[in-house]
Amino acid sequence: MDGFKNRITELFGIQYPIIQAGMIWASGWKLASAVSNAGGLGIIGAGSMYPEILREHIQQCKQATDKPFAVNLPLLYPNIEEHVGIILEEKVPIVFTSAGNPKTWTAKLKEHGIVVVHVVSSAKFARKCEEAGVDAVVAEGFEAGGHNGREETTTLCLIPAVREAITIPLIAAGGIATGRAMFAMMALGAEAVQMGSRFVCSPEASSHQAFKETIVAANEGDTMLSLKRLTPVRLIKNDFFKRVQEAEERCATTDELQEILGRARAKKGMFEGDLHEGELEIGQVSSIIHDIKPAGQIVADVWEEFVATTQHPFKY
Repeated sequence: MDGFKNRITELFGIQYPIIQAGMIWASGWKLASAVSNAGGLGIIGAGSMYPEILREHIQQCKQATDKPFAVNLPLLYPNIEEHVGIILEEKVPIVFTSAGNPKTWTAKLKEHGIVVVHVVSSAKFARKCEEAGVDAVVAEGFEAGGHNGREETTTLCLIPAVREAITIPLIAAGGIATGRAMFAMMALGAEAVQMGSRFVCSPEASSHQAFKETIVAANEGDTMLSLKRLTPVRLIKNDFFKRVQEAEERCATTDELQEILGRARAKKGMFEGDLHEGELEIGQVSSIIHDIKPAGQIVADVWEEFVATTQHPFKY
């Protein structure tokens, strides 16, 4: 398939403006390299990795692809300085930062020739990103899986607001899994899309097979934003979710909520496959994901549908 040129494809050196989100317990080197080899931008999710594990995934990714790839770096996670050091040593070309102040690391990363992108959930923070000198912004709507902004702004409303607020390239995220959704985001002012949930349902994703099958079986209303008093996160409803919901309804303290959350809850659910007591992070778009297929095929299918939609936008 022919490529596509805009500010995002030129910034990253990729064929298609399709980006795979850096999700914890799903986005290792196998998924990132598969997406990059297919013409999109693959991202290694550092949030679930100790520093040396991150180094191993970066090195494996370099062996598996000669195309650009990125690392997603949650700024509030432990070991952040070690993560940054490894990224610099391994000469990672692109870094997506999230969950923190973009001013903290952007200048240092850019000093080493790294392209820096920051993830936001509001126009206000998008402006701060531009002031901090990032190269592009990901605006992620309320529909997204994983950790969400407290504003609860949907992608449909967020993208036009952020487009008005900044001049740098804009990537849309949250509730996107098809070429038609990509077309809609581009019409609203985005220059690329970032997809997470769709890529979790691929053989290359490191998440547990039982978790993938649960996503495929999900219906509308099966996910909900939870843990708003700690860090808001969208979860599939299961026994763990119900306990959190009951605690929130009786106004449990943050300490009690933290105790219910415990340690390694996300690993238990998404990586180890405990569908009852694990934390199962996924987006609302899971209700229209009906299969598990190779990451490269996902890229190809989304792009093919996007192109078809640009030619016949009202043909269903």
